[in-house]
Amino acid sequence: MFRPALTFTGLCAGLLLSASALALSLGDLSQKDATGGLKDALTQGAQIAVKQLGTPGGFSNNPDVRIELPGNLGKAAKAMKKFGMGAEVDQLEASMNKAAEAAVPQAQALLVDAVKKMSVADAKGILSGGNDSATQYLNKTSREQIRAKFLPIVKQATDQVGLAKQYNSFAGQASSLGLLDSKNANVEGYVTEQALDGLFEMIGKQEATIRQNPAAAATSLAKKVFGAL
Repeated sequence: MFRPALTFTGLCAGLLLSASALALSLGDLSQKDATGGLKDALTQGAQIAVKQLGTPGGFSNNPDVRIELPGNLGKAAKAMKKFGMGAEVDQLEASMNKAAEAAVPQAQALLVDAVKKMSVADAKGILSGGNDSATQYLNKTSREQIRAKFLPIVKQATDQVGLAKQYNSFAGQASSLGLLDSKNANVEGYVTEQALDGLFEMIGKQEATIRQNPAAAATSLAKKVFGAL
């Protein structure tokens, strides 16, 4: 009479043991799998971030990355709006965001290349690091190259806006007086840095999503690796 119940209980216990045996830790994965899964996830995050930002409205419609005039220049812009120059200020800010949106697609190949060059030691450090360690790795290894790609595109776009020359004049003076960071002393430099910051912020959000929900990873290997963290 009790054998079916005992058998059922034993079966449940066996299933639980099997499930726990299937649960992987990072130490159970081979170095090849751990590195490959991380590369898959990073490539996915970079491609999604570029796609989100490199379209019309990618920056201007996203309050987290929208580019506005910095510091005292932002304050001056508000005053200009009060004196009837709002349209010119809006045109400059719109051109800054459009320039960033035009430049961002240039980052994808460089980001993918940085992922490909990742060593096993790099991967270990990232997987055992903080929640944004993968994003920080990409920032460190590719930011300079991406900046070089962005600058001429941004300059070409902003040079077409009359107020950009006035920005450079005011920003140069403000920088020499210590009122504005030197990297913001010309409009193309400022927009480029803002575009880079926005790009890595969005990559960081993709990384956080995959860390919190490994099922969001695009490949089975990436799912396995982040599920083991």
